[in-house]
Amino acid sequence: MNKRGNSAKYSVAPAYHREWNRRNADMDKPRCVLPPDRGWGANLAAWDRAYTPSTCVPSVEPFLNDYAERSAAARRLLPWRAWSYGPTLAERLHFFSALGPAAPLLVFIHGGFWQELSEAESSFAAPDLVARGAAFAALGYGLAPEHRLDEIVAMVRRGVLWLRRHAAALGVDPERIVLAGSSAGAHLAAMCLVEGWLPPPLRVRDLACAAVLLSGIYELEPLCHTSIGQGIGLSAGEAARNSPARLVHPGMPALLVARGDNETVAFADQQEHFVAALARAGERVDDLVIPGRNHFDLPLGLGVAADPLGRAVLAHLGLTADIRVAGTSAESPCAPS
Repeated sequence: MNKRGNSAKYSVAPAYHREWNRRNADMDKPRCVLPPDRGWGANLAAWDRAYTPSTCVPSVEPFLNDYAERSAAARRLLPWRAWSYGPTLAERLHFFSALGPAAPLLVFIHGGFWQELSEAESSFAAPDLVARGAAFAALGYGLAPEHRLDEIVAMVRRGVLWLRRHAAALGVDPERIVLAGSSAGAHLAAMCLVEGWLPPPLRVRDLACAAVLLSGIYELEPLCHTSIGQGIGLSAGEAARNSPARLVHPGMPALLVARGDNETVAFADQQEHFVAALARAGERVDDLVIPGRNHFDLPLGLGVAADPLGRAVLAHLGLTADIRVAGTSAESPCAPS
């Protein structure tokens, strides 16, 4: 079941798991060490510190409370509906209708190191986006360790595909869907953009015209050195299959990749590595580092016209940032033809 839980996944490393150690001892796949090599080797504490974003803020609780309170306010203020998109109870989303027909849609996928939070705390951007003419969906999914990472990726893909298939009934223009995610949610959004999983004749660009990836994890091999990886039972094989940086390809949607300037070195390395992989593939990418923002307050800027991130997101949606009505942008990959 999806649940908020506490902030332990952000600040305190889970215990070792014998099953994780047994499974990885048998792995003979070559390891892909994320450059630059920080020299941490087998130092679990160093890896854990690097992948603990709460070390950059006094406390994570105010941010988690803000997510929940703003999301609850959105449900009080706006028309919305909960939808089931798959066979399990965890496969649910909260959908906020746009003010007009054939609207762009932002699909937000929450973070929490695949272990906490849910759609219930993930609608904080809905009021700003709906006011400017977009629809909004907060996508929930099953959590680790109850669900393996392969299962979680499959769930999120089902949810995004469900929204694409039901776009017309939801008042959404299927050619103006933008995926967004934060932290683990950025990883999951990026995994929706790889080839080989969509039913023919759909292509990745049919699924989304753009993606906004915030403070993401794009190469999972380093997590095999952390208690985060042990907490979700991450194997070397799963890390290889589910590392978006290894799966970039020509023909991806337009990408906005962003982080705050107050984040750990690991998240800076992750973004640099992913952007470099995209550049090598010849893919379009906007690479942003937002001054004065951290891992937790960065997503709060989605849809806020006064925020550098919000302005970029509105442009990708084909909406104007200066007035609170729907519009189009010539620069937007999602602008209607």
